[in-house]
Amino acid sequence: MADATAPAPAAPAGPLTGTGRRKESIARVRLTPGQGTILVNERPYEEYFPREALRLAIRAPLLLTHQLGKLNVAVHVEGGGLTGQAGATRLGIARALAGLDPAHRTALRGGGLLTRDPRMKERKKYGHKGARKRFQWTKR
Repeated sequence: MADATAPAPAAPAGPLTGTGRRKESIARVRLTPGQGTILVNERPYEEYFPREALRLAIRAPLLLTHQLGKLNVAVHVEGGGLTGQAGATRLGIARALAGLDPAHRTALRGGGLLTRDPRMKERKKYGHKGARKRFQWTKR
């Protein structure tokens, strides 16, 4: 007969890693057991991301999986702007947490945190002023 209590997942051998991308930004994330510090490019994330909405986006995967004070997060992010970097960081943290426990994967998938945002900047077309804008046309 199967025991009703399932064993706790084994601690990973090394740090958990995850890569997140959004627009032109790429974030490489490392999770290690610790007090819950979040460093972005070797700076506290409160200092790196000035807007509270961006900070909340980064904390979302940790809050959803109840890992906020249990794991240290080290992020190296480059490219794009602050919003794209925050989105890439969020995806990287979510992917790293998904490797920690299968239950986290279902929770993160339900919260929409494991889905990469496919929206990118549209390229400029030849013969036109921009991606959508056209040169002025006059009939006569």
